[in-house]
Amino acid sequence: MKNRAKQLAVLGMTAALIFSNMSIDASAASSNKVKTVLPQAGITYALGDNQVSLSALQQSVDENSPKTDNSSSVSTSKEANSEIANSSAVTDETPLASTITENILKDIQSATGAVISKKDGASEGASTAEEAEEERFKSLVIAKVNDYVNVRNLPSEEDGEIIGKLYDKSVGTFIEEDNGWYKIKSGTVEGYVKAQYCVTGEDAVELAKEVGTRIATVTTTTLKVRSGPGLDEEVLGLVPIEDELVVEEELDGWVKVSIEEGDGYVSLDYVTLSTEFVEAESKAEEEARLAKEKAAREAAQAAARKGTSKNAESSGTASYNSASSYTTDTSSIGSAVSQFAQQFVGNPYVYGGTSLTNGADCSGFVMSVYANFGVSLPHSSGADRSVGAAVDGLANAQPGDIVCYSGHVAIYIGNGQIVHASTAATGIKISNADYRTVLAVRRIF
Repeated sequence: MKNRAKQLAVLGMTAALIFSNMSIDASAASSNKVKTVLPQAGITYALGDNQVSLSALQQSVDENSPKTDNSSSVSTSKEANSEIANSSAVTDETPLASTITENILKDIQSATGAVISKKDGASEGASTAEEAEEERFKSLVIAKVNDYVNVRNLPSEEDGEIIGKLYDKSVGTFIEEDNGWYKIKSGTVEGYVKAQYCVTGEDAVELAKEVGTRIATVTTTTLKVRSGPGLDEEVLGLVPIEDELVVEEELDGWVKVSIEEGDGYVSLDYVTLSTEFVEAESKAEEEARLAKEKAAREAAQAAARKGTSKNAESSGTASYNSASSYTTDTSSIGSAVSQFAQQFVGNPYVYGGTSLTNGADCSGFVMSVYANFGVSLPHSSGADRSVGAAVDGLANAQPGDIVCYSGHVAIYIGNGQIVHASTAATGIKISNADYRTVLAVRRIF
């Protein structure tokens, strides 16, 4: 009787584990949602959760520039890597639930002699999730034009009033077809677009994978990015909470992401995944956005002219020119930002730092440079993707523009180059702007 009771208990545990795995698969599949985002100045861009709005810039222009931290020290690349790997302030990954489950399954197999195939179930779940995603993509309508296609309230160019714009590579949800027109729902806009300028159904499946950006948002205070999908792998770099990383590949319990130090892996326990698509913008939304951008740009320019910091940082025997020395009546403020930033080349990179002399990370560097011009920016590379106004790619970038990458941000200095706080090994340096895939270019002035 005792042996039979033990066997029943073990079988009960097996069933619970199998069903719990099924519920996990279902939850993972349903979390793949589309975020609502809007284009800027006719250019598509992805706006993540919890990003700082442009209103924060306008509210801060009359405030004093934030002070920088001069307490950080310079370390060699070897010491920096050792510090990253051993820092007690860094949140490390805990063992995956799947690892624990696998060990329990082994114990059950040893006790009962039963063969439990978890791999087959996981494969089936992954296949089902992929099929469900493809079905969802078939219901999308994706614009395939040079700039944008008008959204009208009626399926007619003569009688239909323009109520919004669906920009190139933007998406909407298919409702119905009406004599060469697609009725769609995209963002706050519901109306008709000419079918000849869009794709849907089977043709939309592959295009959706290209135009959609898979994003991993960090949910822990400081996340270690590792060289491989395992807790014993070398730490490549650190990423702060709420930063957004572009997903290169999805694995079992891990995702491959791109950071400044290279491609690495992060645990799914400490990120949330989402797919970002750009949606239509209504006429009212476009007018409100343009007015807001204009007001914020004027406020920033006024702050830079009147409130530019008169004192630059100094460290040891080194001294630096103030931002005001670069701001003249004949030069643009963007050029002044670029020139001011370049004088700090050679100074150290320090994770979490904001000191232009003693050490800053990428977003801390951009934030502190702009603070000297009376502009308050967030200390987050992901949030920098939504400040200012969008610029149509590097080809149209101007000195002073903010260039955003996956997990990284820099300042454009002209001639196809950027200045940025790169890594602990290289510090603040100048690089070619196209050395990595650019996610967005943003303009403050």
